[in-house]
Amino acid sequence: MATPRTSPTASSAPAVARLRGWLQGRDLAVFRSVADRHWPGADPLLPRLSRSANHGLLWFGTAAGIAVLGSSARSRRAALRGVASLAVASAAINTVGKGAVRRDRPILDAVPVMRQLKRQPVTTSFPSGHAASAAAFATGVALESKGWGAVVAPVAAAVAASRVYTGVHYPSDVLAGAALGIGAAFALRGVVPTRGQLPAPGRPPGEAPALPAGKDLVVVVNRESGTATATASLVREALPMATVMEVAPADLPASFADAADRGRALGVCGGDGTVNLAAAVAATHGMPLAVFPGGTLNHFAYDLGIETVHDTAAALTAGDAIRVDLGRFRPGPKGADGADGYFLNAFSLGVYPELVNTREHWSPRIGGWSAGVLAAFHVLRGQRPLEAEFQGRRRPLWLVFVGNGLFRRVGPNPGRRHNLADGLLDVRVIHGGRGPALRLLAAAVAGPLTRSPVHAAVRRRRVRIGGLAPGTPYAYDGEVAHSGTELMIDKLPEALTVYCPMPV
Repeated sequence: MATPRTSPTASSAPAVARLRGWLQGRDLAVFRSVADRHWPGADPLLPRLSRSANHGLLWFGTAAGIAVLGSSARSRRAALRGVASLAVASAAINTVGKGAVRRDRPILDAVPVMRQLKRQPVTTSFPSGHAASAAAFATGVALESKGWGAVVAPVAAAVAASRVYTGVHYPSDVLAGAALGIGAAFALRGVVPTRGQLPAPGRPPGEAPALPAGKDLVVVVNRESGTATATASLVREALPMATVMEVAPADLPASFADAADRGRALGVCGGDGTVNLAAAVAATHGMPLAVFPGGTLNHFAYDLGIETVHDTAAALTAGDAIRVDLGRFRPGPKGADGADGYFLNAFSLGVYPELVNTREHWSPRIGGWSAGVLAAFHVLRGQRPLEAEFQGRRRPLWLVFVGNGLFRRVGPNPGRRHNLADGLLDVRVIHGGRGPALRLLAAAVAGPLTRSPVHAAVRRRRVRIGGLAPGTPYAYDGEVAHSGTELMIDKLPEALTVYCPMPV
């Protein structure tokens, strides 16, 4: 008589059940061990910490603190990535996690009353949303800034532990939530890369003298620019042999000329407008430029990979430098008297110059970010399209943007140049028509190098814009000036040598 055969699925079912029972038993044992043990100092702290993390309030406040106290682009990116990672984790928990395993909350009989939360959660226990948010935020911050990540990690761990300590979750709920939060932060990084994941910008090497401790370096500081005054103190500490001059904006041109005559290299500390002035002087004198980010945005410095005084100081000590292109424009017809102007980042016509003017008017009173929002609302509500001849045809234009090098996407947003010496102009045009705000949004979504009835983006080596009304405002590197009837825009390839840290 044949022996009945048992399917592998049937034979493994008891083993799976035994393993599940053992895990649940261990989970309950650890929960009861935590409840029975006295944790010195934890009773007044952990329940409050657990409540403070409700709805992510603790992490939003922490992100604001990092952005303000850090006062650097890396800190702001860390804060933003932490919040974005938290949002992804929360969405995953609320849409999938809580409905996948409907586990009852622990029974609180073993948990001392003083530890218990006054308002008990009513959702299912698995996984822990608080642990997921804490882990996602801490991981997101650490992916952009290891220093801030080390500060946030103990707080995140304490929040996760508080969920078991107060009796609202089993340990496995917390571990699963933390794993989900970490996964959410890395998933977001896969879609929106961190700055460290991006390829290094194009770096044709330049010749520059090594200046240990800043010897023979003269640094001009715009004392009214962003964080320049505080940055100047860091420059003096890092480069004690450098000459550091803090001057008013009106004195910058004369100070740069004087610094170029006194040193072997020219240093600048300020925003993009200040760096623009220094770059023109350095290129004219054929000397290397050392950039210390001290403005509000510092686009050029960050595209070089310079975020701190230490980055520039290390490049000066080693004599590491690269060559970059310098954008050039003539604010009048060919052959007319008029000095050439230069730009490191971008040149623009249309709504942007008026936006810059309005922002600069309000920023001393309400801050740069708030002034930018107010300026955008004011300009897009009341501005009319610019009438100009572009590519041989007269047309209404809301915006003409000419970038010094091709701006590429960082995640969903165009924002960084991978090659600072590509010899190309990144030309983007928003055509005239109703709804400038919607047209600008459509252009942003469309991205670079596209053509549509709303937006066009092309690569050029030179651009001519004619038929302008005399006195038409234009902007370059955040500064505003006024044109004649014609603008000629091109590039000086590899015209500027800049100290820049080399990738390891």
